[in-house]
Amino acid sequence: MGKGGMSHGGAGEDKDGEEENMAAWLVGINTLKIQAFKLPPLGPHDVRVRMKAVGICGSDVHYLRTMRCADFVVKEPMVIGHECAGIIEEVGSEVKDLVPGDRVALEPGISCWRCDLCKEGRYNLCPEMKFFATPPVHGSLANQVVHPADLCFKLPDNVSLEEGAMCEPLSVGVHACRRANIGPETNVLVMGAGPIGLVTLLAARAFGAPRIVIVDVDDHRLSVAKELGADGIIKVSTNIQDVAEEVVQIHKAMGAGIDVSFDCAGFDKTMSTALSATRAGGKVCLVGMGHSEMTVPLTPAAAREVDVVGIFRYKNTWPLCLEFIRSGKIDVKRLITHRFGFSQKEVEEAFETSAGGGNAIKVMFNL
Repeated sequence: MGKGGMSHGGAGEDKDGEEENMAAWLVGINTLKIQAFKLPPLGPHDVRVRMKAVGICGSDVHYLRTMRCADFVVKEPMVIGHECAGIIEEVGSEVKDLVPGDRVALEPGISCWRCDLCKEGRYNLCPEMKFFATPPVHGSLANQVVHPADLCFKLPDNVSLEEGAMCEPLSVGVHACRRANIGPETNVLVMGAGPIGLVTLLAARAFGAPRIVIVDVDDHRLSVAKELGADGIIKVSTNIQDVAEEVVQIHKAMGAGIDVSFDCAGFDKTMSTALSATRAGGKVCLVGMGHSEMTVPLTPAAAREVDVVGIFRYKNTWPLCLEFIRSGKIDVKRLITHRFGFSQKEVEEAFETSAGGGNAIKVMFNL
């Protein structure tokens, strides 16, 4: 269970008279329950953190609806949540850089640091990764969690706890931009204006991309993308027969060759559009967990030497995310559209809001 814990009954006080640690448990399809969550002992290199801000990710919604996300299957009750920030309450005996009272953003994945991938620096691909709310590891939508101190990053004074929690989704965009070598000479296409598409837009601009065009099926999300600085927005259909016509529209909106396309939706049509729209010698990055199988025009893309790059989570991104937010190069606050407290009713309402789409982009718990 990594640094997780276990359920031990209902709410109230524990046998020592202290406040019992409560968490939001996924116990079945479309069923979340707030119940007790026993923390593991604090190790010498660990910290105990009181959660203050936790965001809902698309993967959380997938788990709630189906008890699985891609190949990760929930087989027993699991605490949900992994986008988080909080305040240090206790530090282990060997922790030197953090003290109680520090506000921190938490990187949710604990890698083994022994395998070849970890030693190469690609720890996000570690096969032994223990990641918040990825079965069987418990998540962070709880009053308190125990986590390694080296994965807790102190927030600058002008960065809020909510912004700290937003470092997790922003990290996906930052990692994608690093993998694609985005810079001042890179024109960027983003497929999908959901939360990950929007943070990829923000990251690409912070990395210096001069022109960014974003496409989606939803007018509201496109309007948000425009507010966040997209140079062009294009509403597209869900009909794969429209790809050729829409690629013409995308090229017209860009007004130049598309060097890098980010598919942040993961459908046959979005990947087909990205592969067709990207210039010869460019890159297409598949960001996150799209459909496990796709039918796409790979041979024509290969004939133009379009590189296809996979993006899975992130590595070493929190310091840069915090600097982007501290300096004002990235403003994530506009993405937080809904806020909820931490009661049974509010947890249920928050997930309904996030799953329902509409005007919701990022739904945040304030604990």
